[in-house]
Amino acid sequence: MSLHRLILRSLRRSSSVSAAAASSTNGTLIQQRPQLSLVPIRTFAFSSAEEAAAERRRRKRRLRIEPPLHALRRDPNAPRPKPDPNAPRLPDSTSALVGPRLNLHNRVQSFIRAGDLDLASATARQSVFSNTRPTVFTCNAIIAAMYRNKRFDDAIALFHFFFNQSNIVPNVVSYNVLINTHCDAGRVDVGLDIYRHILANAPFSPSPVTYRHITKGLIDSGRIDEAVDLLREMLNKGHGADSLVYNNLISGFLNLENEAKAIELFDELKERCLVYDGVVNGTFMDWYFTKGRGKDAMDSYKSLLDRQFRMTPPTCNALLEVLLKHDKKVEAWAFFDQMLDNHTPPNFQAVNSDTFSVMVNECVKLGKFSEAIEVFKKVGTKPGSKPFAMDVAGYNNIIARFCENGLLTEAEQLFGELSTKSLTPDVNIYRTFIDAYLRMERVDDALHMFHRFVDSGLRVIVSFSNRVFDEFVNKGKAGESVAVLIKMGEKDPKPDPMTYEIVIKGLCKERLFDACRDLMGQMMRFNIGVTPSLRDFVVEAFGKEGRSAEIEGMLEASRPGFGAYRTPSGPPRTAGPPQHMSGPPQRMGGPPQHMGGPPPQHMPGPPQHMSGPPPQHLPGPPQHMSGPPQHMPGPPQHMSGPPPQHLPGPPQHMSGPPQHMGGPPPQHMSGPPQHLSGPPQHMGGPGYPSHMAGHPPQMAGPHQMAGQPSHMAGHPRHMAGPPQMAGHPQMTGHPQLAEPQQMPGYPQMEEPFWTEQPPQMEEHPRMAGQASA
Repeated sequence: MSLHRLILRSLRRSSSVSAAAASSTNGTLIQQRPQLSLVPIRTFAFSSAEEAAAERRRRKRRLRIEPPLHALRRDPNAPRPKPDPNAPRLPDSTSALVGPRLNLHNRVQSFIRAGDLDLASATARQSVFSNTRPTVFTCNAIIAAMYRNKRFDDAIALFHFFFNQSNIVPNVVSYNVLINTHCDAGRVDVGLDIYRHILANAPFSPSPVTYRHITKGLIDSGRIDEAVDLLREMLNKGHGADSLVYNNLISGFLNLENEAKAIELFDELKERCLVYDGVVNGTFMDWYFTKGRGKDAMDSYKSLLDRQFRMTPPTCNALLEVLLKHDKKVEAWAFFDQMLDNHTPPNFQAVNSDTFSVMVNECVKLGKFSEAIEVFKKVGTKPGSKPFAMDVAGYNNIIARFCENGLLTEAEQLFGELSTKSLTPDVNIYRTFIDAYLRMERVDDALHMFHRFVDSGLRVIVSFSNRVFDEFVNKGKAGESVAVLIKMGEKDPKPDPMTYEIVIKGLCKERLFDACRDLMGQMMRFNIGVTPSLRDFVVEAFGKEGRSAEIEGMLEASRPGFGAYRTPSGPPRTAGPPQHMSGPPQRMGGPPQHMGGPPPQHMPGPPQHMSGPPPQHLPGPPQHMSGPPQHMPGPPQHMSGPPPQHLPGPPQHMSGPPQHMGGPPPQHMSGPPQHLSGPPQHMGGPGYPSHMAGHPPQMAGPHQMAGQPSHMAGHPRHMAGPPQMAGHPQMTGHPQLAEPQQMPGYPQMEEPFWTEQPPQMEEHPRMAGQASA
C-alpha cells in the first residue's frame, strides 16, 4: 500500500474517533471538526477557456484606459502631496466624458451630423452657464465642424469663448484646429504665434499634427525655407520623423521644379524611418504623371510594392486615386484585389468604406452600374481573407451616385438591404432620397420618405425642412404635409416658427382652415413664437371667412397672464393629517373671511363657541385657516367655493386648531355638539413675523347670528389675504391690502454671476423664436 493511502486512512480514523468521543460527552452538542485533505480542490471562475481569454482581453483594455493606482503612485501608503496652486491646469481626460457630460457631447454630435451647426454651437455655449459644463472634447467637436464647413471666423470665436472666457483648458487638438484654421484663412503668422504660445505656456508639447499644419501653411504662402527650418526644429526637439511633414516639403519642392531637393528629403526620410507612409510615393507618382514621365511614376510605384509594407487604408486609397486619375486602371484593379486579399480583421484591416467608394465611383463614372454593385459586394479570394462589413457611409455613397443618375429602383433595393443588416440610415440617406423624389416629380414618395425620416428620430435641420415643406406647398400637398409637421412638433427640439408659417400660409391658400387652426393650436401649446407677419396673415385670412373671432381668441389666449382663474382641485394641503368632523362645521369668531363667491348667508341657529390656551408657533408656510383672520404676510391666497350654508342645530363648542377648509365648505347639519380640545395653532415660518405667538384670539360672546344679539369684544386680526374679486362687495372689517415688500433678513436679488458677454455670434432662429414666446 502506498504512503499516500496510509496517510489518508490514518486521518480518517483520527477524525472518526474524535467525533465519537465528543458525542459521548455531550449528547446534545455534536462538534464537527474539519477534515483535512491533501488533495487540492480547484474552483473554476469561467465556464470555458474562451470566456477566460475574453476576460483577460477586457482587463487589458481597461488597464490601457485606466491604469491602476499603484502604477501612478508607487507607494500607496505615502501621503498625497498638497496640490501646487501655481501648477498649470491640465485639460480634461477621457474619464471626464461620462454621465451628463457624455449626454451633452452626444447631443452636440447629433446636431453636427445633422448639419445644424448653429444649434450645436448654441447648445454647447449655453451649457457653459449650466451645471453640466462641456468637456474639451465637445468644444473641439464643434470648432472642428465649423472649420470643415469653412466658417473660420465662427471657429476662432468659439475657441476664444470656450478657452479664454469660459476657463476651459484646451488640449493639443484644440490648438491644432485653431492653427489649421488660421493657416487656411491665410494668417500663417498667427499660427506661428500660437505654436510659440504652446511651447511657452502649455503643459504639453506640440504634436506631429501641429507641424503638419504649419508646414503646409508656410508652403502654401510661399515660405518653404521657413518650413524646412521648422522641420529641423521638430527633429531637434526629439520628435520622430513624420512622413506627412516630409510629404508637405517634398510636394512643395516638386511644385517649384526642384526635384533634387525633393529626392534628398525622400532619401533622408527613408534613412530615418524603416517603414514610412506610402503617400510620399503617391506624391512622386502624381508629379511624374503630370510631367509625362509615366515610366518613372510606375518605377516609384513598384519600388513601394517591393518593400511589402502593410499599408493602412488611407495610404492605399491615395495610391488608388492616383492610378485611376492617370488612366492606370489595370494596375488600380489589381491593387484593389490585393487589398481585399490582405483584409484579415481583426488582425489587419486593409480596406474601408472609402476604398469601395473610390472604385464604385469609377464604375459609375464609366456608366457601368451593374458592375458597381458587384464591386460594392466584392470580397477577397485569398485563403484567410474576410469580407468587409460595409458601414452606412459606403451605402450612402452608392445610393447617392444611383440617385444622381436616376436609378431610384436600385437605390431603393440598396436601402432595403441596409435595413436588413442592422444598420441605421443616417440623415444624408434620407435627404438624398427626398431630393431625388422631388427632382423626379414623385411627391407622394418624397412625402412618405419624409414621414420615415421624422419617425426615425433623426434631426431635421431648419434649412432642409423649410425647403422641403415649400416644395410640398408648391406641389399642392400642404394638407398632406400637416401630419409630418405635427409629428415634428411632438419631438424635441421643436420646429422653427418659419416652418409653421410656410405650411399655414399654404393651408390658407388651399382653404383648409381647420388644419390651419390645429397647427396654430400646436404652436400655442408648445410656446412656439408666432411671428407678426404670420399673425397678421392668419387674422386676415380667417376674417375673410367670417372666423376672425375664433382665431383672435386663440391668439389672445396665448398672451402671458391671460385666462380665468381655475379653482384648485383635490383636497387642500395642510400642515398635518386632515381632521374629519361629523356634524356642523365649526364657526369661530372674528371678522368674516374673504371667499371667492357671493357673501355668506347667515341662517338662523345657535352660536358656536371657541376657547382654549394661547396659540402655538409652528414652523412652516402659511396655511389657510377658517377662524379669526390673522396677520400673515405673503402672497395672497384665494378661497373659492359656494357660500357656507348655516343650518339650525345644537351649539358646537370647539377649542383647538382651526380647520383648513378649501373648496366648497361643508353645510351645517343638525347633530350633537362636538368638543375638540387643543390650542389653536399659529402657522408661521422663517421670514414671517411671529408677533401673534402667545396671544390668543380675543373673543367674547357668540358670533352674530340671525335672530340673536352680538356681544363680541376684542380687536380683529389683520390678514394679508386675497384682494376683493370683481363683482363682490367689499367686506367690512378688513383693512386694505398693501403691496408685498422685501422681507427683513432676506438678501436682495443680485445680478447674474457672469460679467462678460459671450462673443457676438448669430443666434439660432429657433431659440430666438422660443425666447420671444
